[in-house]
Amino acid sequence: MGEIAETRSKETGNHVKRVAHYSKILALKYGLDEEEAEMLKLASPMHDIGKVGIPDNILNKPERLTDDEFEIMKTHASLGYKMLKHSNKKILQAAAIVSKEHHEKYNGNGYPMGLKEEDIHIYARITAIADVFDALGSDRVYKKKWDDKDIFQFLKEERGEHFDPKLIDIFFENLDEILVFRDAHQD
Repeated sequence: MGEIAETRSKETGNHVKRVAHYSKILALKYGLDEEEAEMLKLASPMHDIGKVGIPDNILNKPERLTDDEFEIMKTHASLGYKMLKHSNKKILQAAAIVSKEHHEKYNGNGYPMGLKEEDIHIYARITAIADVFDALGSDRVYKKKWDDKDIFQFLKEERGEHFDPKLIDIFFENLDEILVFRDAHQD
């Protein structure tokens, strides 16, 4: 299901595979057990499933979105949650949480609910780092990929702002393992 959302927005299946793998690494290093980390690995690729409900002219716009378009784009988080929340399967419940909360920011300035710190589910805090890291390092219809140096600087600057500081520390402590997987699974 995660790959379906990515193909609508002209992304590759490798993006969701990389996000899944990074999420599992971070989950294990954070202290989640193997079963829970594996569930997050399976759920995190569905973080953008709500994009199936975003009009193509907004989803695939090759330049900056207008404020009104961005408000529509932001609804993908809630749309994904609504699509998944009624399932009684644990993996889809986890995916619903990730979909809804992966754009929340540690400082409370994210969306859709303005949650902050540990009020944001750990699954979403982990997926947010994995997703942003991979998205910045990938070409998109609206931007060119960033250099690693710039990505790492951004992640460090957003420690405690956008991202959970403990998870950012874990990310950098395990960067070699993350980069090995990324480099082996390029688009």
